[in-house]
Amino acid sequence: MDKNINPPKPKLLDQMRDRLRYKHYSLSTEKVYLYWCRFYIRWSGMRHPLEMGSPEIEAFLTMLVSVRHVSAATHKQALSAILFLYKEVLQIDLPWMQQIGRPKTEQRLPTVLTALEVQSVLRNLEVINAEHALFAKLLYGTGMRIMEAARLRIKDIEFDRSAIIIREGKGAKDRVVMLPESLRVDLMAQVARCKLRWQSDTEQQMSGVEMPFALDIKYPRAGHSLAWFWVFPQHVFSTDPRSGIIRRHHLFPQTFRRAFTAALKQSGIHKPASPHTLRHCFATHLLQSGCDIRTVQDLLGHADVSTTMIYTHVLKIAGGVRSPLDSLDK
Repeated sequence: MDKNINPPKPKLLDQMRDRLRYKHYSLSTEKVYLYWCRFYIRWSGMRHPLEMGSPEIEAFLTMLVSVRHVSAATHKQALSAILFLYKEVLQIDLPWMQQIGRPKTEQRLPTVLTALEVQSVLRNLEVINAEHALFAKLLYGTGMRIMEAARLRIKDIEFDRSAIIIREGKGAKDRVVMLPESLRVDLMAQVARCKLRWQSDTEQQMSGVEMPFALDIKYPRAGHSLAWFWVFPQHVFSTDPRSGIIRRHHLFPQTFRRAFTAALKQSGIHKPASPHTLRHCFATHLLQSGCDIRTVQDLLGHADVSTTMIYTHVLKIAGGVRSPLDSLDK
């Protein structure tokens, strides 16, 4: 066998997957980007992207809008995926890539529940699943995103300082949020239950929990330690989609979403709410209580205060301005 023969070059989508992982993109972004690039290639009749350019990309995006009626956000997502393929994988960075028309994102007001509605949802979640109720209280009580809460490690809850450290939040930024005093006892009990589950996993000699980036190489035993164990672990083992290792994963967001939807229904709430709505409620209710917008910005982890300003528009609509109709003589 000739040792000088070069190994076969990986397939295009495999190259893209490798590049996405090299750039530390999340697994969800990886799946979405691969989906759009696969769709783009099949739509073109299986032509290689090197054979296509700006006209084909714009025709594809036009089809998404005119035939599939996708939203501006989905339109932008598909464009980002295709441009990643050309720029990062095929190493093409041409002027036409900057000239492709980008859709204008719609400015939507977030759905916000009243304090009584939040209370009702939490009460019904207690009946459905107590751990999910605690998870929801943490989202509402701290303003965390659902994945930030799901990835929370035991070491990140500092009971002495009444603080929770959010590691690698959106934009790969760390931040600190308050530990709600009303959750202190429940979180301590949750950590105690996690310790029992960690001990059981250790006795069964299971693989440790997933570690961020290359920390499992630098600290080989860290993934097996209690400090790095999930605060909200999944009850069953699962296969890591990237490594193929069977281990204990954190709480699956889709599992919590189903419970949250059921609690909304039982509460008789017909607003288009989701778990992320609890983050909107956190910000809006803080501003209603007189908290300054810069503090809310820091707690939410927004890079620009203009992003946080959307909640002031919600407050203006919610009350404070009297309709002229109410001033007319009855």
